[in-house]
Amino acid sequence: MSDRKLYLKFIDANVQGIISLYWDNAPETCAALWGALEKPIQWPATHAIFSGPEIMMGLPEEARNFDPTKLPPENQTILPEPGELLWFYQPKNFFKIDPDEFWEIGMFYGVGGRTFGPTGWIPCTYFGKMTENLEAVAAQCRLIRTEGAKKVEIGRLA
Repeated sequence: MSDRKLYLKFIDANVQGIISLYWDNAPETCAALWGALEKPIQWPATHAIFSGPEIMMGLPEEARNFDPTKLPPENQTILPEPGELLWFYQPKNFFKIDPDEFWEIGMFYGVGGRTFGPTGWIPCTYFGKMTENLEAVAAQCRLIRTEGAKKVEIGRLA
């Protein structure tokens, strides 16, 4: 399974990076997201507020084909490396400031990232790392801070 990889592409800029999955360290999360991404998804990526150099994307309802509450904590940290991707599920009413449910895929694109939110430190499951073209993708991520959300596509690498 270690040969199964994902891609993340900024649609308008036509910039794409390749993601190697942490099958050995987060097997259940990798399997769930691999299944969810049978068809590529598109989502407007936004910049995180609390976490530093991180972009956040949701998992659209049509790709939610697993029970997020059944995924165990795997390969968790609060201090990710540049290029690492996280999975985080926010159930309804989890945060006082945001009562909505959210299925999050996040990517850290630089040093100094942390999974810190409105309630403090939040360990997250890290399921992969961008191993190809991170610099070009990071440049697009930085633009989100000044230009606003950008549409990204995430899918299985053919």
